[in-house]
Amino acid sequence: MSLEFKQDWEETKDRYCAFWAHEYFGRCALAVTAPRDDVPDDPPPACPATPYDRWTDLDYAAAWNTWAMRRTFYGGEAFPIWTVGYPGHTAIPAFLGCPTELDFETGWWDPIVTGEGLTEVLELRLDRSGAWWQFTLQMLDRAVRESVGRCIPSIGAFGGCGDTLAALRGTDRLLYDVIDRPDEVVAAEEYLMEMWFEVYDAFYHIVHEVSEGSTCWFGFWSPGKTYAAQNDFSYMISPRMFRELFLPVIEGQTRFLDHTVYHVDGIGAFAHVPALCELPRLQAIQILPGAGKPSPLHYMETLKTVQRAGKALQISLEPEEVEPALAQLSARGLFITTWCRTESEARALLRNAERWSVADR
Repeated sequence: MSLEFKQDWEETKDRYCAFWAHEYFGRCALAVTAPRDDVPDDPPPACPATPYDRWTDLDYAAAWNTWAMRRTFYGGEAFPIWTVGYPGHTAIPAFLGCPTELDFETGWWDPIVTGEGLTEVLELRLDRSGAWWQFTLQMLDRAVRESVGRCIPSIGAFGGCGDTLAALRGTDRLLYDVIDRPDEVVAAEEYLMEMWFEVYDAFYHIVHEVSEGSTCWFGFWSPGKTYAAQNDFSYMISPRMFRELFLPVIEGQTRFLDHTVYHVDGIGAFAHVPALCELPRLQAIQILPGAGKPSPLHYMETLKTVQRAGKALQISLEPEEVEPALAQLSARGLFITTWCRTESEARALLRNAERWSVADR
């Protein structure tokens, strides 16, 4: 079927299936957005007066999503996603009782695991009667209703290996824990990942039919269960420590999911790419240098390490960087995310990508 805001959705799904299978379909995967040529001349909905309402007013979320989607051209593998945003109020730390502060742009948690060790993590339980869990269920139900025939509802952004524990414990204290009590870190991570599976299944049950699979905060679609695995905490630890404490839990996450992309966020985390490339069930790796750093093309050896390992590679580039990227990288399994100033430029970029793409380099 087509979607109101993505007329070629059937063809797009086919290309995603080929991408996950590491098959070449005539060009690299390219998600390009731009303002539509016939963009409506209407103002955005008024933002609620308080940060809490900005993130929880579902009527506002519905109006904002519709306004944004009507104005956007979704080219290639880009597609419209319904979301309230991801400041942290629909994530596992909030479900476990972390005080969750919101402002108009983002949010943060206050730690609750304050004892000498980490054993109290194993006593934490999801509060299914809590306000944030109940809000998330209401939000997903609304997302599904709003998305039918129009767009794809996001399953959300509810935590990652290492990062949930860092939220519960506090990053500074967790840095001591990985040295002083590594066995407790592993036990806590295994426990929290089992909880993550439980949360994922609960949310997937709500969205999968309308999604025809799933998507998450990362913006990839899969005909099954997909999510962007991550461990931003790993920026601050050695490759050996990452392998010993966190990699086995991430591998378990890839076995649970049908399709996984790993979000390598920041050049300090690039040291973990070789270990990630060894995971047999990890299909794709994103290389994101981080704010203030050069283009991903500046780190070509890291990009080629991913491709040489037979993994798909995702990078975000300026539109003028697409041609030089395709001159150096295999288009097979390459996913480029970009944006253009106009719909016409985006359509031209898609056509040119077919000329520039080479299946294997």
